[in-house]
Amino acid sequence: MDLDATDLTIAALLQQEGRLSATEIARAVGLSVSAANDRLRRLQANGTIRATAALLDPARLGAGCCCFLLLDLAWQGEAEAVAALTARPEVMELHHISGPHSYLMKIRVADPAAVQRFLTEAVKPLPAVLRTETIFSLQAEKETPCLPLAGDLAGGRA
Repeated sequence: MDLDATDLTIAALLQQEGRLSATEIARAVGLSVSAANDRLRRLQANGTIRATAALLDPARLGAGCCCFLLLDLAWQGEAEAVAALTARPEVMELHHISGPHSYLMKIRVADPAAVQRFLTEAVKPLPAVLRTETIFSLQAEKETPCLPLAGDLAGGRA
């Protein structure tokens, strides 16, 4: 799917502020409102824009403890374990990775005691789980849902 410079600009604008109106987008990219609306609908229809969501402050909502878990899973039961883990609201990300571990999981919970409960109640009872390693994030220096776009990858924007 080819995106032109205007599509990328619209995507970048919406990554920074998802509540922009079609009028504001049209003004920013030099299009008519109807042309901007057409582009927005196309970007949504082709899956470039998957959703528009508010970014919430985890600490203010009782999920200030961020951890990364390295999981070693047996092949037998792996699919069931992945399904069970992805269904958990504490799991922010779950990545099948290369290297000595099977998966890297990011969770957000209230505190270290909640991490222990999550491991005890949700992770370790899964038959496929062979081993876990937990890494606590002390401070996030950068955490963003924004993707690098064409200009970013070429060194155009930081």
